Amino acid sequence: MIGLAGIVIIFVMVFGGYIAAGGKMPIILHSLPYEMVIILGAAIGAFAISNDMAGVKHTFKDIGKVFKGPKWKQADYQDLLCLLFELIRLSRQNPMALEEHIESPESSAIFSKFVRIQADKETVNLICDTLRSALMNYDDPNQVEEVLEKRMERNFQHALHSSHSLQTIADGLPALGIVAAVLGIIKTMASIDQPPEILGKLIGGALVGTFLGVFLAYGIVGPFAAKVKAVVEEDQHFYQLIREVLVANLHNHSANICIEVGRQNTPSQLRPSFSELEAALKSIKQGEAA
Repeated sequence: MIGLAGIVIIFVMVFGGYIAAGGKMPIILHSLPYEMVIILGAAIGAFAISNDMAGVKHTFKDIGKVFKGPKWKQADYQDLLCLLFELIRLSRQNPMALEEHIESPESSAIFSKFVRIQADKETVNLICDTLRSALMNYDDPNQVEEVLEKRMERNFQHALHSSHSLQTIADGLPALGIVAAVLGIIKTMASIDQPPEILGKLIGGALVGTFLGVFLAYGIVGPFAAKVKAVVEEDQHFYQLIREVLVANLHNHSANICIEVGRQNTPSQLRPSFSELEAALKSIKQGEAA
């Protein structure tokens, strides 16, 4: 919602200020469709050249993050800690029983309690693969930790692809605006014998290209790239929490300590309080006892 509000503010302030200063919108509106075709068409073509189909789909999909915001909310962090608590405790009590949950998480009674987490393949695979590695009795837990760290870094860089692609487009838009403006000047020079009022409109229309390139770069596409990056970075905290808890588990800390390590490494605005988490874990224990 705030993303949409930001776009409205940009348009109102830019064009409202222009009109308030005595600017004439008909000149812009007349040239806008043609300049838009040149600039956006060239930008989309350049984007297609520099990306494969997977990258194109990934970028267009991630544009929605500007309006939706981060995927994981505060309640999801608490659910994740509860899920990891159940899995770690089961791994200590009965490692053989844990295998059925990490081999078939889609039918696991434990994962099924947390539907949003169960539906995210990357989260489930990250948890299951790490716990599976722990069951292999590695001599050095740091081996599993290193593999986990590299995997998360690779996934993080992949998730940032959309932001990088959008920023590349934003960096190129001012230059494409100049291209459109130069073409407009060329068109104007072909009418150099026209009276000043005609030439003025033609020159003004040509300059719309420069304006549009800069406006789209710094008012729309650039902020989109920054927002996508911010959302990806915030969602990365969710996977970082998994890492903190499972690494603590690899070092044989108690289940409660592992979960507290994860809770304290959760960003403050998303972190469940100690009492809230304690109540949630107590509810799980009571449910199992019943």
